[in-house]
Amino acid sequence: MTDAIDAFARHLEQGRRLSAHTVRAYGEDVRQFLAFLQQQASPPRAWREVTHREVRRFLAGLQAARYARRSTARKLAALRAFFRFLVATGAAEGNPAVGIHSPRRERRLPAILREDEIERLLLAPDRDTPLGLRDAALLETLYSTGMRASEVVSLTVTDVAAGNDTVRVIGKGQKERLVFLGRAAREALADYLAVGRPRLLASARKSRPATDALFLNKNGTPLTDRAVRLIVRRTLERAALTARISPHSLRHSFATHLLARGADLRAVQELLGHASLATTQIYTHLTREQLQRIYDAAHPGANPPSARGTRR
Repeated sequence: MTDAIDAFARHLEQGRRLSAHTVRAYGEDVRQFLAFLQQQASPPRAWREVTHREVRRFLAGLQAARYARRSTARKLAALRAFFRFLVATGAAEGNPAVGIHSPRRERRLPAILREDEIERLLLAPDRDTPLGLRDAALLETLYSTGMRASEVVSLTVTDVAAGNDTVRVIGKGQKERLVFLGRAAREALADYLAVGRPRLLASARKSRPATDALFLNKNGTPLTDRAVRLIVRRTLERAALTARISPHSLRHSFATHLLARGADLRAVQELLGHASLATTQIYTHLTREQLQRIYDAAHPGANPPSARGTRR
């Protein structure tokens, strides 16, 4: 039964061209379901023997184990996609995950940094060292473009050559979009390319072929998603910021700050690469202070002149 999971992963990667992160997550979800099946008193011997009862019991077990609704919903989506693949390939006659409702997801607001906190974060790297130059360029790029960590580690030197202020990004589902590099990001990248990256590249073993990856680690090899998370965490500590954020929080901050300064929602949708406008709308939340400033500046009754008299 594990062979079918491997074939499903290849289908997601090569046929549907999903990201490595999504392929890995779906594969782990289906393997977790298989492990659950194998623990049953009479486990099915083939995928075609699985019924909706096993799927419901699996989901009930996740709920009892206090899995987040978002995680449970993703696992159900993975099972639906997996059995849809099995039906298409003749390995199953029906999809036992169809007709089972996903748990209603919590509507959580994304974690963001205020503009002054972003400023502290971006000034924190030590730009006198190769790694500090890299970290500064990386963080400036994340915040300037709103890119995902997986997208930024896929950048090459060619992508940002000659001080380009635009970058073409291949995002989820192999969708292409255009993002912009602000002046601070361009300057940080120029410093990194001139001094930091050559010194990091010199650290690579001579047996390894030269890489065109833009962001390198201390050994002169390409950064990973995990390394980006560690860099963000380390820079937060250096900036003395207590917020618990991830690289994706810089993407959230990018979108929120654009909207707070009057950017059009559909333009932000394009910059983020969201397929649905509803996904972008979560960023329309504003802090109480922002709302108060907007009200004070725009509403004629917010601060009336004293000579106007008392409104009754």
